[in-house]
Amino acid sequence: MGGFTKVRYRGLAKNANRAFVALALANVYLSRRRLMAQVRP
Repeated sequence: MGGFTKVRYRGLAKNANRAFVALALANVYLSRRRLMAQVRP
């Protein structure tokens, strides 16, 4: 039973990490216009 929960937890962590990366990429993609405007005066 303990080993099963460990495997499930690892899968959950992997999914959460993937979602976090996807959110970060989406954030950069959505805010890149604002960031570029700040870089170029």
